[in-house]
Amino acid sequence: MKLYQFDLAPSSNRVAIFLKETSINVPTIQLNIRDGEQFKEPYNSLNPFHCVPFLELGNGVVISESLAICRYLEENNNGSIKLFGTTSQERAIIEMWDRRLEIDGYLPLMNGIRNKFERFKGKVLSGTRNDLPQFPAIAEWGVESCRILFQRLNAHLKTTNYVAGETLSIADITGYEVVQRAIAIEMKFDEFEEIKAWHEKLDRRFKSDG
Repeated sequence: MKLYQFDLAPSSNRVAIFLKETSINVPTIQLNIRDGEQFKEPYNSLNPFHCVPFLELGNGVVISESLAICRYLEENNNGSIKLFGTTSQERAIIEMWDRRLEIDGYLPLMNGIRNKFERFKGKVLSGTRNDLPQFPAIAEWGVESCRILFQRLNAHLKTTNYVAGETLSIADITGYEVVQRAIAIEMKFDEFEEIKAWHEKLDRRFKSDG
């Protein structure tokens, strides 16, 4: 089994945080997607979506998408830490929040970043190189979508230590990356004190050596 990553990619970071939190070890190969290494063989044939991360299993099957990779690794590991939950209710609540964070925050902000900054010219769609034009208005829409999400999330975090309950879950990892994208797109969110405190707590945890 091999995991193909690029450490600077947000989606790769989600998997890297998951691996650290669960103490799951997977042999990792770094692909320099900024130089287009994902379009070269054998990577082009392994993953025609041309994105990282992707996981190559021992039987040759390839799994892409960070959440799918994390779920597969957790279900095939005997560790005691289960970031997707241990009961049907926990799993449902975690997935509910993870989906909402991704749909209302992560994806709008990622699309906004790709349409705002010059370095993504010709790369508006993830895993592509084409002449699609950038539309700065998409960045504005992404920020406003995330602001609505933050209003709801900030109120929710007044009632709980983590997004989906009293312990860390995959939803917190997704939420952490939402805030990281908000910072990257230069969104102002000082009024959301609960989110700031929660993000700072996660930042210390995820960046620690422990």
